[in-house]
Amino acid sequence: MTERVDVAVVGAGIVGLATARHLVKTSPGLRIAILDKEPRIADHQTGHNSGVLHTGIYYAPGSRKALLCRAGKAQLEEFAREHGIPFERSGKLVVATDESELPRLDDLLERARGNGVAGVELVGRERMKEIEPHAVGLKALWSPETGVIDFRRVAEAFADDIRAAGGTILLERGVKKIRSLPGEQVLETSAGPVVARDVIVCAGLQADRLARMTRTPGPRIVPFRGDYYVLRQETASLVRSLIYPVPDPRFPFLGVHFTRRIDGEVWLGPNAVLAFAREGYRRRDISPRDLFGTLTYRGFLRVAGRYMATGLGEMWRDFSKRAFLHALQRYVPELTLGDLLPGPSGVRAQAIDVKGRMVDDFAIGGSAHVLHVQNAPSPAATASLAIGSWLADAARERFELPGPA
Repeated sequence: MTERVDVAVVGAGIVGLATARHLVKTSPGLRIAILDKEPRIADHQTGHNSGVLHTGIYYAPGSRKALLCRAGKAQLEEFAREHGIPFERSGKLVVATDESELPRLDDLLERARGNGVAGVELVGRERMKEIEPHAVGLKALWSPETGVIDFRRVAEAFADDIRAAGGTILLERGVKKIRSLPGEQVLETSAGPVVARDVIVCAGLQADRLARMTRTPGPRIVPFRGDYYVLRQETASLVRSLIYPVPDPRFPFLGVHFTRRIDGEVWLGPNAVLAFAREGYRRRDISPRDLFGTLTYRGFLRVAGRYMATGLGEMWRDFSKRAFLHALQRYVPELTLGDLLPGPSGVRAQAIDVKGRMVDDFAIGGSAHVLHVQNAPSPAATASLAIGSWLADAARERFELPGPA
């Protein structure tokens, strides 16, 4: 049987769900369906998220990331209160352990203030010890508003709202092809066709492949796996909140850090290594198609050449528990090998253009009747409600959809 809807949203991750939720709530007469190839929602980047509620201290002032992160965090916290979803403002220390990092720490403070992040301050060793008694460093940026939440639970609440407002969620509906016909888009799926007047694609790790189905130019997705260790329960008290390194502007990943999650577990990591499959959460997961596509892409080869030394270091930490521990001991020296238990992993969809530039900000593209989210990295989960509103408004203008009732 062919499903017919006004708008099909491809991808039941937190961004796709937030977008569909905004549309069904502001245009109640619109027939909306979400399609996902998995048997449950939020099964990839959303479901493997460490759960940090970011405040926006890292992002360039005026960027979509900065604006949507700040607005989205406030909206998400209000949503969590209304829906009984626990969250905690545990705070975050961004720690400088070397003199060379101090200027970058000052720059980070200015960026945070430029983004209007509340409560941020530089703290010395004495104040650091009050916040994190087991952490060491020369100086740190303290962000008291940074928090933690369970993003899978948030996504499930979004899905409940969508269904309650009349939207449909179609699982195990992997999109194989998108055909544009006069007045409609035909999505050929693994369980039969879905016909929609307009389409919004929020496909995460598969975003570029869906874009190519509609001949939409844009960056290529390159998957990077991040592995975590978990601090054993007996020593979990070594970390009270979140401890992060000072970000290196030469590399897009933050480096290993400490995250006390909403369930009380402390995650250590992640590293960032090339994944051999787009949905490869284990070292042994290999997709010849995915790996060949990555290794023959000029953009990736240029990135690999530029970050060769950093990449080799990440790979070494991936295989050496002792090297991983050494990176962690820069911030919490008391840690031992026995404190680190095997933990989960995630895969990040990193958009890279053909010139070898890593796309940093949120990005969209498409045609008159198809809107593609081409890049939605962290802090997309934190900013999901604001991103959903932005995408829904963009879709409403592009597709000439009815406005709020």
